[in-house]
Amino acid sequence: MKKLINNPEHVLREQLEGMAAAHPDLLKVHFEPTFIYRADAPVKNKVAVISGGGSGHEPMHGGFVGHGMLDAACPGEIFTSPTPDQMFEAAGKVHGGAGVLYIVKNYTGDVMNFEMAADMVREEGLTVQNVIIDDDVAVQDSLYTAGRRGVGTTVLAEKIVGAAAEAGYDLKKLADLCRRVNTNGRSMGMALTPCITPTSGKPSFELADNEIEIGIGIHGEPGITRSEIKPADEIVEEMTLTIIEDKPYTRYLREWDEDKGDWIEVERTDPSYKEGDTVIVFVNSMGGTPVSELYGVYRKVAEICSKKGMKISRNLIGPYITSIEMQGCSITLLKADDEMIRLFDAPVKTPALKWGI
Repeated sequence: MKKLINNPEHVLREQLEGMAAAHPDLLKVHFEPTFIYRADAPVKNKVAVISGGGSGHEPMHGGFVGHGMLDAACPGEIFTSPTPDQMFEAAGKVHGGAGVLYIVKNYTGDVMNFEMAADMVREEGLTVQNVIIDDDVAVQDSLYTAGRRGVGTTVLAEKIVGAAAEAGYDLKKLADLCRRVNTNGRSMGMALTPCITPTSGKPSFELADNEIEIGIGIHGEPGITRSEIKPADEIVEEMTLTIIEDKPYTRYLREWDEDKGDWIEVERTDPSYKEGDTVIVFVNSMGGTPVSELYGVYRKVAEICSKKGMKISRNLIGPYITSIEMQGCSITLLKADDEMIRLFDAPVKTPALKWGI
């Protein structure tokens, strides 16, 4: 293992210290418990948007803290969920009096800990909603989840919802928007190589030099199919068509009901894609794949969307939700309406995303 680290036990703290030193105008870092928060927090009368999860996926989530995206991010250790006290303390630091929205990737530890944090926040008299992102079409259940994993749509949700919070949406309207983004987003990933966590010092799974893995998760979970390496166009076509041809997906998600004062299960169904849809396309590096190759991926995605009669309105290309140094990519399609596109275009100023300011 070759990594630019000192002691594997100190990787997260040293990286966070580096972020704080590099971006003092955008964010600050609180330790014990650990969370990253906007330098200008709290923003009065604004819903605080908070997310988080295991580290190793940078720039998600800490790189998205700032104007137009997240008010705070809670990083766990590498591929390990943050704890409820991190989420609770972050909410206390950044809430501006209009409530808190937790955006939660569908991993068992994240879902459980964010629910516990939400209960703690409510005991302090604040209003809070949790919205789960579960957009990975590769699996129905996995080692880490009940249901689909939360992956690339998380980035688009944080951008769109963050802009809406900046524009003054109230908590109910903001949570409904976040759910709509999730139900209209689909993602799938692939790997050319596994990744290596600093503490383990060994690959998360084995791949021969001539093999690829389709359907991998962002924690280095193995995929659903393994094959010999193929030309990029064949790989991209398999992934993109799997996303586009995904059938409507119905599942039950736990949400807080203000009227009942309790967690309830709500049925939600993702619609299918069809000719005439307008989409935002997100082509993401898993960490080790260069942007030049991502443009080759995007070229094929755009060709397929055109043949299917789907219009690409916006795109995002680059390493935004990674799996340490894994070589590979993920593709996300979001069926977008005019509101989502307007909010995607809205000004943002974070370490990882900056435009319009």
